[in-house]
Amino acid sequence: MNTQAANLRTPHCPCGNPKQYSDCCGRYLDQGEVAATAEHLMRSRYTAYTLNREDYLLATWHPNTRPAALGLANQPRNQWLGLTVKRHEQSAPDRAIVEFVARYKINGRAYRLHEISRFDFQKGLWFYVDGDILQD
Repeated sequence: MNTQAANLRTPHCPCGNPKQYSDCCGRYLDQGEVAATAEHLMRSRYTAYTLNREDYLLATWHPNTRPAALGLANQPRNQWLGLTVKRHEQSAPDRAIVEFVARYKINGRAYRLHEISRFDFQKGLWFYVDGDILQD
């Protein structure tokens, strides 16, 4: 069974929400629903990484900072272990930050990504702009 199919059958969404994937991040990744908050978008982007959904990641990246490609298919496959959202702050109607820790393994070695991500709200949509990686 491929990892993507296994992720969709787990009782909880990969983003850590106790809801099933289809009732959580699947609404954004598969059904095209618009994320209501920057935190929802960040959680769905984490889930997109667990499912190797480069299309969704690029579509939700701000056009001014978006790379042409991520090349996820050409990189070692991460084993995503979990997501912890530390805080979500909306400083203005069109600006927000989300601080999170994502845990993962590459070739059996464990890593943590601790980031404060910036998001902009434009034309009714939240976009990931960039982030500052924190050293723990």
